[in-house]
Amino acid sequence: MPGRPFRWLWTSAGLSNTADGIVLTGVPLIAVTLTRSPLLVSLVAMATTLPWLLFSLHAGALTDRRDRRRMMVAAAWARTGALAVLALAAWQGMLNLPVLLAGVLLLGAGEVFADSAAQAAVPMAVPRDRLTDANGKLVAAQTVGNNFLGGPLAGVLIGLGGTAAFGAAATLGAPALLYAAAGLALLGMRGRFRVQTPSTGPLRADIAEGLRYLWNHRVLRSLAGFSGVFNFANDAYFAVFVLWVVGAESRVGLTPAGYGLLSAALALGAIAGSLAAERLARRAGQARTMIAVNVVNGLLLLVPVLAPTVPAIGVTAIGVTAVLLGVTNAVSNVLLVSLRQRLIPEQLMGRVHATVRLIGMGARPLGAAAGGILATAAGLPAVFCAAAALCVLTILLVSRTVTTRSVAAAEAEAETAAAAEPRPATA
Repeated sequence: MPGRPFRWLWTSAGLSNTADGIVLTGVPLIAVTLTRSPLLVSLVAMATTLPWLLFSLHAGALTDRRDRRRMMVAAAWARTGALAVLALAAWQGMLNLPVLLAGVLLLGAGEVFADSAAQAAVPMAVPRDRLTDANGKLVAAQTVGNNFLGGPLAGVLIGLGGTAAFGAAATLGAPALLYAAAGLALLGMRGRFRVQTPSTGPLRADIAEGLRYLWNHRVLRSLAGFSGVFNFANDAYFAVFVLWVVGAESRVGLTPAGYGLLSAALALGAIAGSLAAERLARRAGQARTMIAVNVVNGLLLLVPVLAPTVPAIGVTAIGVTAVLLGVTNAVSNVLLVSLRQRLIPEQLMGRVHATVRLIGMGARPLGAAAGGILATAAGLPAVFCAAAALCVLTILLVSRTVTTRSVAAAEAEAETAAAAEPRPATA
């Protein structure tokens, strides 16, 4: 089992992801009380992901220069402060859309720095052979916090007090307290969370070094490319999926409540997959497992297209598919993160991770837009089939580079390089 530093990190992750879930669900609900303009409401959603495009490379470079635990603490308390200001403004009846947008941007920036530091800190908190287990527990905590605790709590909080001002203040104040508690939990971590010889050169040079390392590493480059394509295809798919399954005019005909159950099934599968990832990788090998689950994942995207043609089993098949999609997504995510943490040198961990996240997160809004355009031009089945084909073809191409042999060789090289690095006498 991971040791004491990881347990504090895991506790903090559970608290902060519950706060994330409240914010992700609650902020749009607050926004629609301030404006009914679809364009203005969409700006709130955009503000949550825009910081990844603006700050991820700089956050990664700073992660490789600063104490990673302190960065996480600072980010948690910065988000506490931003939410406290928003909650006070709501309580006083002074909250408007520009203020809400500014606050959401600050929260998004805090997430970028917190996540960059957290992923780089995990290999410093657990042994290399326990990374898959540790990341599985972190993904499970993220899923529970975001999907099962944060979202429902936001729905309860927004209705408290009988007034919009009180409900908004409660919805913004509760995650502020959770972020503060997450920062306090991180203070319990003990050990070294700063690289041994941090760079003192220009930040731009550090960023360029991280980009070069990723480009020159064949395995990491292939996995980063796959993450970008996978996110592009899945966001194209799920941007219009609700039109296929919800409503009397849809092909499946689910009610909104039924769609909520479908989302819960996806989350349950994700929890199961995150906890099973290490066992699967140990039995079949991480490269084989990664390729297999992603091929299955891509093929599963076709089920909602085919299932409605079998009326007696259509809804059941889609429900089972949601669980399996959650399982395969989580297994893939855990293995990808763990492998990156084993392959990237400690002094480059923040920068390379941030570059990979930039590729993955940057592809998401592009995929959503592409899904809407293709659905308008060719219909929903065209989007679903194209997304499935893109995922399967991409992972088959990646399988030529990411093999058991290439991964083993890359890990051996990384272990040799890590062993050659000077270590402090005491942690």
